[in-house]
Amino acid sequence: MNYRITGTGSCIPDITKTNSDFLKNKFLDLDGNNIQSSNDEIIEKFKSITGIVERRYAPDEINSSDLAAVAASVAIKDSKLDKETLDYIIVAHNTGDISCKSGQVDTLPSIASKVKAKLKIKNPNCVAYDIICGCPGWVEGVIQAKSFIKSGMAKKCLVIGCDTLSRILDENDRDSMIYADGAGAIILESDNSYDGGILSHKSATFTYDGENDFIFYGTSYDTKARAKSDQKFIKMQGRKVYEFALTNVPVAMKSCFDNTNCKIENLKKIFIHQANKKMDEAIIKRFFRLYKTSAPKDILPMNIEEFGNSSVATIPTLFDLVKKTNYQGHKVSKGDIIMFASVGAGMNINAITYKV
Repeated sequence: MNYRITGTGSCIPDITKTNSDFLKNKFLDLDGNNIQSSNDEIIEKFKSITGIVERRYAPDEINSSDLAAVAASVAIKDSKLDKETLDYIIVAHNTGDISCKSGQVDTLPSIASKVKAKLKIKNPNCVAYDIICGCPGWVEGVIQAKSFIKSGMAKKCLVIGCDTLSRILDENDRDSMIYADGAGAIILESDNSYDGGILSHKSATFTYDGENDFIFYGTSYDTKARAKSDQKFIKMQGRKVYEFALTNVPVAMKSCFDNTNCKIENLKKIFIHQANKKMDEAIIKRFFRLYKTSAPKDILPMNIEEFGNSSVATIPTLFDLVKKTNYQGHKVSKGDIIMFASVGAGMNINAITYKV
């Protein structure tokens, strides 16, 4: 049985926030002290490491479920299927349907249920649920969808990644410049007549050595703000995340790819979570080094420079852009071997090898 992506869609918000928009921020360290470098220096260093120049934020009145529903509608139309024939709607996210300036993460009801309602799907046998798996959530959702299809419980699944990380940013934290909003979706179907689809996958969770503390919800770096409120914001131990990713992600990717009959020279594109340009490039370099070869120059599509890190949405939005617009000169063609790979809070890692 083959597990084929028959449709893709994305929703990238219109509001653009450039690096210069952060020049007036008061950046503090984790002890609440002023960072000695000027904001110009902080932002320039940030750009050189992450590659981010711009990021997209959703308008105040738009929530994650709204972005997700738009991306889903596009994917359904692209696949040319009847929405009433969907068996599962799986939505990966981290922040729920958090409304602007509320500081309240809202996961009740699930975003998947809200998306189903927005799509006006009547069929009660279309099951809608959310998963929280950090940034690798969308990839894990695709793996779950494949498992449902393999078991005979489903034939058609809608898998969405969406987040509005701009709603949980500490303006005093330099890392707040990384995050963005967006949504991406795919339709996965069984298609025995198709020569391709999911070839292999790999997932892993690391917690034993304190990895749970690498990405988390924490209070503001502003001590005065902490005294008034215990509101939580997304926080990250950047250096530890970087070191963890470089050590573990290439190995997981190799484990995934080795479960196929493919040769490494036939791998055309790697759609990796758009977390940090420098980190992603280093991961790919190490991955190919495990095969005693160098990474091809055009192996790695990137959109983090333009859209920032929208967590679970980064891979499906990038895949949709490349598939439909040859984004940044990258394209995928029938028969190409590609890989999806991600790392994030948990700490979770996963990968999928896919034949277009």
